[in-house]
Amino acid sequence: MKNLFFATLVTVFGFTAANAQSDDTTTQFGVKGGVNIANITGDDIGDLDARTSFNLGLFMEIPMSERFSFQPEVLYSGQGFTLVTRDQDNVFDTDENVEYQLNYIQVPLMAKVYLVKGLFAEAGPQFGFKVSEEVDFKPGAEGGDTVIDSDDSQIKNFDTSVALGAGYKFDNGLSLSARFTHGLTNIYKDNTIMGDVDAKNAVWQFGVGFSF
Repeated sequence: MKNLFFATLVTVFGFTAANAQSDDTTTQFGVKGGVNIANITGDDIGDLDARTSFNLGLFMEIPMSERFSFQPEVLYSGQGFTLVTRDQDNVFDTDENVEYQLNYIQVPLMAKVYLVKGLFAEAGPQFGFKVSEEVDFKPGAEGGDTVIDSDDSQIKNFDTSVALGAGYKFDNGLSLSARFTHGLTNIYKDNTIMGDVDAKNAVWQFGVGFSF
Protein backbone atom coordinates (compact mmCIF):
# COMPACT_ATOMS: atom_id res chain seq x y z
CA MET A 1 0.00 0.00 0.00
CA LYS A 2 2.87 2.39 0.83
CA ASN A 3 4.47 1.83 -2.59
CA LEU A 4 1.18 2.63 -4.34
CA PHE A 5 0.70 5.74 -2.21
CA PHE A 6 4.10 7.22 -2.96
CA ALA A 7 4.11 6.20 -6.64
CA THR A 8 0.77 7.95 -7.14
CA LEU A 9 1.95 10.98 -5.18
CA VAL A 10 5.11 11.40 -7.27
CA THR A 11 3.23 10.93 -10.56
CA VAL A 12 0.47 13.43 -9.81
CA PHE A 13 2.68 16.09 -8.22
CA GLY A 14 5.34 15.72 -10.90
CA PHE A 15 2.82 16.16 -13.69
CA THR A 16 1.12 19.18 -12.15
CA ALA A 17 4.39 20.89 -11.27
CA ALA A 18 5.65 20.46 -14.83
CA ASN A 19 2.48 22.01 -16.23
CA ALA A 20 2.07 24.87 -13.80
CA GLN A 21 2.49 28.36 -15.23
CA SER A 22 5.98 29.72 -14.86
CA ASP A 23 4.80 32.89 -13.14
CA ASP A 24 2.95 30.96 -10.40
CA THR A 25 5.28 31.48 -7.46
CA THR A 26 2.89 30.71 -4.61
CA THR A 27 2.38 26.97 -5.08
CA GLN A 28 1.82 25.41 -1.66
CA PHE A 29 2.10 21.89 -0.33
CA GLY A 30 -0.06 20.73 2.53
CA VAL A 31 -1.37 17.97 4.74
CA LYS A 32 -5.00 17.27 5.52
CA GLY A 33 -7.16 14.84 7.41
CA GLY A 34 -10.59 14.41 8.83
CA VAL A 35 -13.71 12.34 9.33
CA ASN A 36 -15.48 10.23 6.69
CA ILE A 37 -19.17 9.36 6.87
CA ALA A 38 -19.38 6.71 4.15
CA ASN A 39 -22.13 4.62 2.62
CA ILE A 40 -23.19 3.12 -0.72
CA THR A 41 -26.24 4.11 -2.74
CA GLY A 42 -28.06 2.72 -5.76
CA ASP A 43 -31.28 1.27 -7.10
CA ASP A 44 -30.38 -2.19 -5.77
CA ILE A 45 -29.33 -0.99 -2.32
CA GLY A 46 -31.70 -0.89 0.62
CA ASP A 47 -31.38 1.17 3.76
CA LEU A 48 -27.86 0.83 5.11
CA ASP A 49 -26.24 2.73 7.94
CA ALA A 50 -23.09 4.74 7.34
CA ARG A 51 -19.59 3.75 8.36
CA THR A 52 -17.64 6.40 10.25
CA SER A 53 -13.93 6.39 9.42
CA PHE A 54 -11.18 8.85 8.47
CA ASN A 55 -9.17 10.33 5.61
CA LEU A 56 -5.54 11.45 5.66
CA GLY A 57 -3.15 12.65 2.98
CA LEU A 58 -1.26 15.32 1.09
CA PHE A 59 -2.19 18.02 -1.39
CA MET A 60 -0.62 20.69 -3.57
CA GLU A 61 -2.40 23.96 -4.41
CA ILE A 62 -1.31 25.55 -7.69
CA PRO A 63 -2.70 29.08 -8.26
CA MET A 64 -3.72 29.78 -11.85
CA SER A 65 -5.02 33.27 -11.14
CA GLU A 66 -5.90 35.42 -8.17
CA ARG A 67 -9.12 33.49 -7.49
CA PHE A 68 -8.63 30.12 -9.20
CA SER A 69 -6.37 27.21 -8.18
CA PHE A 70 -5.81 23.60 -9.21
CA GLN A 71 -5.43 21.22 -6.27
CA PRO A 72 -4.37 17.58 -6.76
CA GLU A 73 -4.47 15.38 -3.67
CA VAL A 74 -3.51 11.87 -2.55
CA LEU A 75 -5.61 10.56 0.34
CA TYR A 76 -6.07 7.37 2.29
CA SER A 77 -9.85 7.11 2.66
CA GLY A 78 -11.80 4.66 4.84
CA GLN A 79 -15.12 3.92 3.16
CA GLY A 80 -17.81 1.22 3.02
CA PHE A 81 -20.99 0.88 5.07
CA THR A 82 -22.49 -0.65 8.20
CA LEU A 83 -23.83 -4.05 7.20
CA VAL A 84 -25.73 -4.79 10.39
CA THR A 85 -26.70 -2.51 13.24
CA ARG A 86 -27.02 -4.42 16.50
CA ASP A 87 -27.55 -7.96 15.22
CA GLN A 88 -30.69 -8.67 17.24
CA ASP A 89 -31.56 -11.79 15.18
CA ASN A 90 -28.07 -13.20 15.90
CA VAL A 91 -27.39 -13.84 12.23
CA PHE A 92 -23.70 -13.01 12.73
CA ASP A 93 -23.49 -14.26 16.32
CA THR A 94 -22.71 -10.80 17.66
CA ASP A 95 -24.54 -7.98 19.41
CA GLU A 96 -22.25 -5.36 17.88
CA ASN A 97 -22.44 -3.41 14.62
CA VAL A 98 -20.91 -5.16 11.59
CA GLU A 99 -19.02 -2.98 9.10
CA TYR A 100 -18.10 -3.72 5.51
CA GLN A 101 -14.88 -1.78 5.16
CA LEU A 102 -13.58 -0.60 1.78
CA ASN A 103 -10.34 1.35 2.05
CA TYR A 104 -8.96 3.33 -0.88
CA ILE A 105 -6.12 5.52 -2.00
CA GLN A 106 -8.10 8.39 -3.51
CA VAL A 107 -6.70 10.92 -6.01
CA PRO A 108 -8.99 13.98 -6.24
CA LEU A 109 -8.14 16.58 -8.90
CA MET A 110 -9.94 19.67 -7.68
CA ALA A 111 -10.68 23.01 -9.33
CA LYS A 112 -10.81 25.56 -6.52
CA VAL A 113 -12.48 28.99 -6.76
CA TYR A 114 -12.14 31.65 -4.06
CA LEU A 115 -15.49 33.44 -3.81
CA VAL A 116 -14.20 36.03 -1.35
CA LYS A 117 -11.00 36.18 0.65
CA GLY A 118 -10.54 32.81 2.32
CA LEU A 119 -13.89 31.30 1.30
CA PHE A 120 -13.68 28.75 -1.50
CA ALA A 121 -15.77 26.27 -3.46
CA GLU A 122 -14.26 23.25 -5.20
CA ALA A 123 -15.21 20.51 -7.64
CA GLY A 124 -13.49 17.83 -9.66
CA PRO A 125 -13.08 14.15 -10.51
CA GLN A 126 -11.69 11.61 -8.10
CA PHE A 127 -9.97 8.31 -8.89
CA GLY A 128 -9.90 5.55 -6.28
CA PHE A 129 -7.62 2.52 -5.91
CA LYS A 130 -8.88 -0.12 -3.47
CA VAL A 131 -6.15 -1.18 -1.03
CA SER A 132 -8.08 -3.38 1.38
CA GLU A 133 -11.49 -4.94 1.93
CA GLU A 134 -12.78 -6.63 5.06
CA VAL A 135 -15.77 -7.32 7.26
CA ASP A 136 -15.32 -6.08 10.82
CA PHE A 137 -17.51 -7.75 13.44
CA LYS A 138 -16.10 -5.56 16.22
CA PRO A 139 -15.55 -2.02 14.90
CA GLY A 140 -13.19 -0.09 17.15
CA ALA A 141 -11.85 -3.23 18.83
CA GLU A 142 -9.24 -5.88 18.08
CA GLY A 143 -9.93 -9.34 16.69
CA GLY A 144 -13.09 -8.77 14.67
CA ASP A 145 -11.65 -8.36 11.17
CA THR A 146 -12.20 -10.85 8.36
CA VAL A 147 -10.10 -9.90 5.34
CA ILE A 148 -11.64 -10.49 1.90
CA ASP A 149 -9.12 -12.07 -0.44
CA SER A 150 -8.76 -10.26 -3.78
CA ASP A 151 -9.58 -13.48 -5.67
CA ASP A 152 -12.87 -13.79 -3.78
CA SER A 153 -13.81 -10.12 -3.85
CA GLN A 154 -16.91 -8.94 -5.66
CA ILE A 155 -15.73 -5.31 -5.47
CA LYS A 156 -13.80 -3.59 -8.27
CA ASN A 157 -10.24 -2.47 -7.60
CA PHE A 158 -10.79 0.93 -9.27
CA ASP A 159 -13.48 3.51 -8.68
CA THR A 160 -14.31 6.92 -10.15
CA SER A 161 -16.25 9.66 -8.38
CA VAL A 162 -17.10 13.34 -8.58
CA ALA A 163 -16.32 15.57 -5.61
CA LEU A 164 -17.97 18.84 -4.55
CA GLY A 165 -17.02 20.90 -1.54
CA ALA A 166 -16.48 24.19 0.21
CA GLY A 167 -14.25 25.56 2.91
CA TYR A 168 -12.35 28.43 4.42
CA LYS A 169 -8.59 29.05 4.36
CA PHE A 170 -7.07 31.30 7.00
CA ASP A 171 -4.06 33.54 6.46
CA ASN A 172 -1.84 31.25 8.54
CA GLY A 173 -2.43 28.31 6.15
CA LEU A 174 -5.00 26.49 8.27
CA SER A 175 -8.15 25.45 6.40
CA LEU A 176 -11.49 23.89 7.27
CA SER A 177 -13.49 22.05 4.63
CA ALA A 178 -16.52 19.90 3.90
CA ARG A 179 -16.77 17.72 0.80
CA PHE A 180 -19.20 15.22 -0.71
CA THR A 181 -18.05 12.57 -3.17
CA HIS A 182 -20.41 10.38 -5.18
CA GLY A 183 -19.43 7.44 -7.33
CA LEU A 184 -19.82 7.57 -11.10
CA THR A 185 -19.28 3.83 -11.56
CA ASN A 186 -20.64 0.74 -9.82
CA ILE A 187 -18.34 -0.65 -7.16
CA TYR A 188 -19.39 -4.26 -7.83
CA LYS A 189 -17.86 -6.29 -10.62
CA ASP A 190 -20.07 -7.19 -13.58
CA ASN A 191 -21.94 -10.50 -13.37
CA THR A 192 -21.20 -11.10 -9.68
CA ILE A 193 -22.77 -13.92 -7.71
CA MET A 194 -25.48 -11.40 -6.81
CA GLY A 195 -26.05 -10.46 -10.46
CA ASP A 196 -25.52 -6.96 -11.83
CA VAL A 197 -25.75 -4.65 -8.83
CA ASP A 198 -26.25 -0.89 -8.99
CA ALA A 199 -24.16 0.40 -6.07
CA LYS A 200 -21.94 3.46 -5.83
CA ASN A 201 -19.77 4.95 -3.10
CA ALA A 202 -21.09 8.06 -1.34
CA VAL A 203 -18.91 9.82 1.22
CA TRP A 204 -19.14 12.99 3.30
CA GLN A 205 -15.75 14.30 4.39
CA PHE A 206 -15.13 16.94 7.08
CA GLY A 207 -11.55 17.92 7.61
CA VAL A 208 -8.71 20.21 8.55
CA GLY A 209 -5.74 21.07 6.37
CA PHE A 210 -2.54 23.02 6.70
CA SER A 211 -0.53 24.59 3.85
CA PHE A 212 3.23 25.12 4.01
